[in-house]
Amino acid sequence: MSIENNVPSPFQVARALLKELQTNFAVLRDCLPLAIGIDKQLIERQPDLNRKALRIALGMHTNSLRYLKAMKKATARFDLDGNAAGEVTEEQRAHAGKALDERLKKDAELRKTQRQAQDAQKKADEEAQRRSEKLNQLAAKFSRTR
Repeated sequence: MSIENNVPSPFQVARALLKELQTNFAVLRDCLPLAIGIDKQLIERQPDLNRKALRIALGMHTNSLRYLKAMKKATARFDLDGNAAGEVTEEQRAHAGKALDERLKKDAELRKTQRQAQDAQKKADEEAQRRSEKLNQLAAKFSRTR
């Protein structure tokens, strides 16, 4: 929720909606490939759904790693009741595979960057520790001789 007025952001509303939909529909919970037009089916069953939140929620769902992995291997799409509702084309599988590969590559690059930053920080901390120890040794040496 935003701090100023306790109004949830569209992302927060969509996240909550997605959790609700996953609870109510196994096809979403199990990350099965969704039928084309699943948004229309959802609105038909739940006419009070916020369309913008639904669009964001479905985008979050269909861009998740779990969904992309399922799409990469899938041959059939499913409606809200889990019935077959079309096929996943080779082009759609390839698109999911490409999106998955790009996401995994991006995640690997991010982890590498974070690791490098941690290593640099560790090195800087160790250098600061060595400097501090040397200063303490010098301070101790000169304080004894006086």
